[in-house]
Amino acid sequence: MPYTLPSIPDPARGAAATPIAFIRAIVAAYTRYGRDPARALARARIAPELLTDGAACVTAAQMELMSACAMQELDDEALGWFSRRLPWGSYGMLCRASITAPDLGVALKRWCRHHRLLTDDLLYSLEIEGGTATLALREHRELGELREFCLLTSLRYVLGYASWAVDSAIPLGEVNFPFAAPPHARVYALLFPGPVHFGARQAAFRFDSAYLSLPLCRDEGALRVMLQRALPLTVLRYRRDRLIAQRLRQLLRARPGEAATAELLAARLGLSARTLHRQLLDQGTSLQALKDEVRCERALELLRRTQRPIKQIALAVGFRNEKSFMRAFQGWTGMTPGAARTRMPAPQHMDGGGTTRLADPS
Repeated sequence: MPYTLPSIPDPARGAAATPIAFIRAIVAAYTRYGRDPARALARARIAPELLTDGAACVTAAQMELMSACAMQELDDEALGWFSRRLPWGSYGMLCRASITAPDLGVALKRWCRHHRLLTDDLLYSLEIEGGTATLALREHRELGELREFCLLTSLRYVLGYASWAVDSAIPLGEVNFPFAAPPHARVYALLFPGPVHFGARQAAFRFDSAYLSLPLCRDEGALRVMLQRALPLTVLRYRRDRLIAQRLRQLLRARPGEAATAELLAARLGLSARTLHRQLLDQGTSLQALKDEVRCERALELLRRTQRPIKQIALAVGFRNEKSFMRAFQGWTGMTPGAARTRMPAPQHMDGGGTTRLADPS
């Protein structure tokens, strides 16, 4: 993504987690165009001899500077991946074409369609099946030694932009790459918020399709600011999740009898308990409110579908005794469990002979 070179006094300062293999991929782009990478390496303060150390790593700032220099000097934002250059501003054009979309689903469809105008060497596609959305890459050209860096970065570009556009983390159910796990495979866990698999049929990531309905919350002004320094979006992972409440409801419904503490739920979402509480507060709710909502929903379902005693229903929705359940239920609904049951029609179904009978009360 295009931006001017950042002013970083000492890019080598900080944690070095980016594998030198990614720097070598950028150097390979210089080789393809017959250019010398010395200036870019010097600007990023990367010693040339480090390129031969397979175990070496650089900082995120060094990677950012190296990429920015290369994109400008080579006038190719794809860094030599494709059969033609993607001139400076190409990815900015993709962002601008998507920023006016009403929701993330439309924005991603536009990204896929407009990327085809830049190159057909690598095509994006978005497919939705059931509750799962899949963003995939189809290769139409041999990418050679640049294949890993191209596929990795192409997925991170669109994931980073999508997260920024809706101002939300997008948890991934699965991330796939069509090559063997590289020696630096551990870095993938830092780049993608979901389980990563190698040796797959194609590069792709899957996520809950509910995120496609999120409205974009950025405008042209915010986009201009972002494009001044967009490359960190390919590295930074969003922590704020605008669908956190929905995801918590799903967890609570899946384990109705479990003692769901904030620490346990937060761990399952990859958050700290403190972050979980803060994000829920930002959305105008709380963990206790969600627990009560799911408990009430479950209690009403049991009252409608079964003839279980109130005491059994209390235990099934997580209460230790009938009295505390009845008090809570009345607070949720304004009536007692018994009154709620009498207002609900008894569930019925047809037996084999076509006769209507009451459902099994168990």
